[in-house]
Formats: sequence, structure tokens, C-alpha cells
Amino acid sequence: MYRTMKKFLVLIAAVVVFMACEDFLTETPKNQISVDQYFDKPEDARAAINALYRDGSGANSYDSGGFRGSNVMIGSFMSGLFDNEAKGERIEGQLAHSLQQDPVNFNDYAGGWWSGLYRVINRANLAIDRIPGIAGMSTAERNRILAEARYFRAHNYFTLVRFFGDVPLVLQPVEGLEGAFVSQESSAAVYSQIIEDLEWARDNGNLPNVPFGSGNNGRITHGTILATLADVNLQRAGHPLQQNDGYGQAAATARAIINSGVFSLIQHGDDPMTQSAYNIMRTSQTENEYIWSVEYDGDIAQSQYPRITVPGAIRPPGIRYSRTLNMFRPIETMVNMYDHDNDLRIQNRQIFATSIEVDGEEYQFGEYVPYIWFEEGAVFGNGRGTRNLNHIKFSEILLIAAEAIARSEGVTSEAVGYLADVRSRAYWSTDRAEIVASLSGLSAEAFVEEVWKERYRELALDFKQWHDIQRTRKYPVTNSANPGVVQFVDVVGANNNWGVQFRERDLLYPIPDEEMQRNENLVQNPGY
Repeated sequence: MYRTMKKFLVLIAAVVVFMACEDFLTETPKNQISVDQYFDKPEDARAAINALYRDGSGANSYDSGGFRGSNVMIGSFMSGLFDNEAKGERIEGQLAHSLQQDPVNFNDYAGGWWSGLYRVINRANLAIDRIPGIAGMSTAERNRILAEARYFRAHNYFTLVRFFGDVPLVLQPVEGLEGAFVSQESSAAVYSQIIEDLEWARDNGNLPNVPFGSGNNGRITHGTILATLADVNLQRAGHPLQQNDGYGQAAATARAIINSGVFSLIQHGDDPMTQSAYNIMRTSQTENEYIWSVEYDGDIAQSQYPRITVPGAIRPPGIRYSRTLNMFRPIETMVNMYDHDNDLRIQNRQIFATSIEVDGEEYQFGEYVPYIWFEEGAVFGNGRGTRNLNHIKFSEILLIAAEAIARSEGVTSEAVGYLADVRSRAYWSTDRAEIVASLSGLSAEAFVEEVWKERYRELALDFKQWHDIQRTRKYPVTNSANPGVVQFVDVVGANNNWGVQFRERDLLYPIPDEEMQRNENLVQNPGY
């Protein structure tokens, strides 16, 4: 945010000089344009919203480069369920595992992410503020663009409030010092604004209701809005807010997605091992299961995820990258969440892989790597990742519905059916009726824990682990002697897989030290 403020200060200084010299000038320089001049025509509005698509949901959070990985990976590292082969070369991974993060040593990572998120929010605020005044736009187009801008604002505030807790809630464009250094608002207030933005987009945007990439040029859809709204309501129903009405709201919104008939689970092909739904996810960009994806392109915005699917110690011939790293390795506790005999997801070359075949020769990794991100064309071809990163899938909506219905209405046949849909796809050789029977007699608490287990297994590469720990305040425990058996204990007081005990403070990141120094109105999170 500081760099953004500097740019605004330069703009203000330029305006002052211009006013002082206005008698000597007869026309505005044609190679410069002010904010007011920019938001003048319909094409300006279109350009402004198009510019949000890269940083708004992708680059700030999901782009992976260097040795740290992407910003959202740090939460999974904090959970202690994933490791980064390169953590010795960047301190963030070490701090996440040792739980020694503080405002100073975490500043480089957290500060850059914080400012990047607010930079996007400010651009969204500018669009929301100026676009209504642009002449020559139809009401339908104006509302569609405003719905997209409101989504980006909501999405970035949702990221901030989950990782940092109480944060400044800025809803007007910041074009000078006024409004730049404000106090934090409560997490409840931030969630309220997120919901207001998403509901406005839902009710007024008239966005197309289609799967991601289905003739919509990768733009936000009605399903994107609803899926995010369901996730937001589920999150606020848990800790720290514990707003129990969120379960009913999450259930209603998830039902709307399910009952629309637009989305469906990918099914296995004739050979579940080579033509599984999970291998289809790895290779196909357009499926009815995809609700929202972070887009990549080999020429414009390359994905670095293929580079982190091969361990650095294993170098099969023909690898295009100068260096590969297993930067998101599931450790034993995570791997043992799966039933290794019956769950297709943990079999080799499904969601994860333990080996790779090159020219008929099998190369054993000796560990699990994230296989869904593997791209043959990038790893062995041109070194340019092209495939999208699926951020919200229909399987997650089924799991949200199952949990939210159980919490708000009880363990109904509907809730059981949604959980069984996800589990039966993974347990490909188990009859679905058997799965339904095993779930139907459970108490609400026991059933919800079954949903949690399925979230860890099904959404393993969707970076949801830390948020589930935050909202449930429960930590998964497994045993190598009984793979697939998962128990949950209170996270505060539990040891992570590096033997370090979680404290209450660890459930939020520290406010970056640079932000604390710049803005005296900020209050540091408890325990830091």
C-alpha cells in the first residue's frame, strides 16, 4: 500500500505544479491522463475491470515463483501438513513450521501480500465509485462490470480477514493521504461488507450461470459469486465469529448451486487408474465441475506449478526446467488421511504421485508430489505451464452443503447424499449404497467430522487446510498403522508435525511491521 500511496503523492504534486503554471498552458498533455479523465468512456470501464482479472484473484495469492511458493501455500505450511523442499532458502517456510513468525521476521512475506491485496481493493473501489457516472453504457453492462468489481473487492477482503483478522475496511478510492491510514474494523464488520458485495453481485450482476471456461472467456459467473458466498457463510459460522446463522445461509446458497443443474462431478472413464476424474482434472481446462479457476497462459502468464511437481533430487532425462522442487509435499500425517487400499485419490498418479515414467523407465521419488499440477508439455517440453489452477470446484460445494445442512437441519438424507457423492467417486470399488449406510446413522457431530475428513482428502491441493483449522479449531491426527482413520483434537495445545505446540496467536498472522510503522492507528494481533 505504501508504494501505492507514493504514486498518489506524486500525482498530487503534479496537480499542484499544473495549477501554478496553468496560465502558461493551453492544453492538457496528450500522453498523460488523470483518474477523472480515464473513467470517461465505456471502454475505460471495460479496461479497468479487465485489468483486475490478473491481480484480483490470481497473481497476489496463487502465483508460485522462487523458493517460497505461492502466498496461499503458507497457510498449508502453518498447518504442518505440507513441507517445502526449498524452505531452507527462504525463511517463511521455516517460520511457519516452527511457529516462530512475528511482525518483523514475517514482514517481507506478509507485507508484500497485504499491500498487494489492498492495491487490488483500491482499484476495485475506484471502479465501483467512477463507473456509475460513465455515460453511454447500458444498465446491464454497467451492472455486470460493477458486479465483477464487487467480487474482486469481496474476494480480497475475504483473504485479508481470514489471515489477518481485524483489518482496515476501505470502501472509497484512496487518492491521497486522507483515508490511507485508518483504524481496523472488526472481523464481523468486514464479513458483513463481503456479504453485501457478493449479494449485490448476485442480485444485480445478471452474470452468466455457466461452468468456468464454458464460452465465458474465463470471466466471473453467477456460480462464482454463489460459491464464494457459500464459503464466506460457512467460514463466519465457525471460529472466531461463530455466527451460527451462517450455516443456514451456506446451506441455502450451496443448494442453489446444486439445484441449478449447471455443475456436476467429473466421472471416471473406462479405466479409473488412467482415466480417472482426477487425471481429467489434471489435463482438461473446461469441465462442468469447475466453478472458478486462476487462469494461466504459456505466452502471457505462465504457471510455475509444473516446476514444483518433481523433487530436486530426481532428474529424469529431458526435464526442461533448470531446477525442479517438491515445494508442496504432503507429509505423513496428510498422506495417512487416505485409505490406501480403497481411496483412488492416494494411488499413484492421481492427486499425488510417487513416481514418474519416462521412455518406459520408472523413476521413484521416494515421496509424494502434487501430481494434478504436473504438465508433460511444460516439464519435458518448453518449460511454460499453461493449465489453470482450479480454485473452486463443485465437489467443494457438495461438501459445504453437507456440513451446513447437518449443522442447521440435522443429518438428513440430502446431507448424506452430498457427502456420499464425493466419497463414492474416490472409493471407486465401493458400492455407494454401502457408503450411504455408513453415514446415515451418525450424530450431527460425527457426521460433520466425516465431512471435515473428506475436505482434507478431496481439496488437498486447493489450499483449504488452514482455513478449516481456523474455523473448526480442530487439528487432524492420523496414524501410519491405520491409514484412513482420522481423529480431531483441539488445535490450541496440539503439536504440529514438527513437534511445536499451536498457540491461540498462531491462528492469525501478525500485522506486518512496516504497516504498523506507517499507520499508528493499527493494533497488532494478540500475542505478537
